[in-house]
Amino acid sequence: MFRIRVKKPLGENVCLFEIDAPRVARRHRPGQFVMVRPHAHSERIPLTIADVNRETETITLVVQAVGKTTIEMTEAFAEGDSFANVAGPLGNPTHIAIPGRPEDFRGTVACVAGGIGAAPMLPIARAFREAGHEVVTILGARRRDLLVFEDRLGAVSNELLVCTDDGSYGRKGFVTDVLRDAIEQRRARGGDVHLAIAIGPPLMMKFCSKTTQPYAVPTLVSLNTIMVDGTGMCGGCRVMVDGVARYVCVDGPEFDGHHVDFDGMMRRQAMYRPEEAASLARYRRREGDESCRLEARATASDAGIALKS
Repeated sequence: MFRIRVKKPLGENVCLFEIDAPRVARRHRPGQFVMVRPHAHSERIPLTIADVNRETETITLVVQAVGKTTIEMTEAFAEGDSFANVAGPLGNPTHIAIPGRPEDFRGTVACVAGGIGAAPMLPIARAFREAGHEVVTILGARRRDLLVFEDRLGAVSNELLVCTDDGSYGRKGFVTDVLRDAIEQRRARGGDVHLAIAIGPPLMMKFCSKTTQPYAVPTLVSLNTIMVDGTGMCGGCRVMVDGVARYVCVDGPEFDGHHVDFDGMMRRQAMYRPEEAASLARYRRREGDESCRLEARATASDAGIALKS
């Protein structure tokens, strides 16, 4: 059922998948995610939906190969294969309005995307633009070849500002520098940035929130924490927001960035690094054996056949 229609590389260790998922495609709203199980015996991982096509009933996922499961997805699965399970859409959709303003208010929204955070930002930026807001998208990466979705984000934004840490493309610097300048330039002209949304690495979202706080610009961050089931049962995605425990899968994934305990969240993200390293080492050992690779591919294909029958 969850057949891979398109698989293509987007950059270093980053891969785009377009997958058959009719029910998810029909119900998806910007900001939501899915829990993916590549084969019948793998763990579930959360992935934010980068795009949907309701005509073809497909969803687009962008996967960065950083751990055993994501590496396996990018290496062991090809077009025509199927994932065992794609559950969703999960989480609360983005509220396409400016906090504290009337629903008919139209303002300027700064969409700040770091790294592959550009992918889940696409449907959010598009929704704000279609609702009549001015969308200023700030896209950043460490270097030019790590930028993704530049053209897609440019097409749904009133203005696209690109920066790289090393200056290999766009402005040299961090997204926080560009965000600060965007706020100050608009205020100098009598305008403002009315809402900021940040998606990317936790440290980047933390400092985006710190950047907007002195200007009192409401700031949303989309958190991608450890999840086991994605339905609020396991508690693995727990994060402290304004001193209260919240669960990213059911209370989020978006929260007020000015009240998120990012340091605590990052400590929790590192809890299972030894286990993750051991799992990847076991996968690499199996990968070195041709018979093991064939077995893994057969398992993935069998899972797809079982779901169709």
